[in-house]
Amino acid sequence: MYERRGRLTKDGIRIYDLSDFAGMNRAGRLAATILDDIAEHVFVGQTTAELDRLITHWVEEAGATSATIGYKGYQHASCISVNHVVCHGIPGDKKLKDGDILNIDVTVIVDGWYGDTSRMYVAGSLTRKAERLIQVTHDALMLGIEAARPGNTFGDIGAAIQTYVEAQRMSVVRDFCGHGLGRVFHAPPNVLHYGRPGTGPTLEEGMFFTIEPMVNLGRPETKVLADDWTAVTRDKSLSAQFEHSVGITAQGCEVFTLSPAGHFHPTYG
Repeated sequence: MYERRGRLTKDGIRIYDLSDFAGMNRAGRLAATILDDIAEHVFVGQTTAELDRLITHWVEEAGATSATIGYKGYQHASCISVNHVVCHGIPGDKKLKDGDILNIDVTVIVDGWYGDTSRMYVAGSLTRKAERLIQVTHDALMLGIEAARPGNTFGDIGAAIQTYVEAQRMSVVRDFCGHGLGRVFHAPPNVLHYGRPGTGPTLEEGMFFTIEPMVNLGRPETKVLADDWTAVTRDKSLSAQFEHSVGITAQGCEVFTLSPAGHFHPTYG
């Protein structure tokens, strides 16, 4: 069975073989390519349902499988979270307005491997406060990735993110976290985006997981709406998120979901 590949640590974290990195790179590259391609379709007047339709088509066209369609009853190939939606926003018919910011999250399965990534987009013009939120969130993810190397702990990743975000007078969401993946969608460990240095399991070569900080302009508290999916900020402040799937190498960290076009950040490229 796929999920039995590799060995488990005492914390239940799977250690994959060096040969498994190639499969993760293929899955991650497809997910990242889809997010590159969707960028030109994000504009004022567009609906998130149409964005999801395009993503669904591209996943099928690539001969891959959406990991989210049918997952716990979810029926879309993406989660699209607009403005104060923190994560798990459901695509719908509401049109994007000028200045809306949105996170698009896609997970694909390629030859049994899972590629999971999300990034921010902007419809129309970007306000100064939204621009700063997006930049801080992006930089927080990159600091978390810098801390992801053998011998460090998962607490080191969380601490790097939390320390930076709170120094910018923003907050890190506590209610959602990153996760292990590989031949399964979600597996140990929970990758918290806050914490204390030196705590939690030690990082080892062959660990695969996501780092996906959610950052709020206001307070960190969230609530889930009646649809049982959509999470929003309790104070209705703007929220942003970036996500990469990574693997620990002997030297540090390999990012599986790098943008082939160099467009991971909405104002780059």
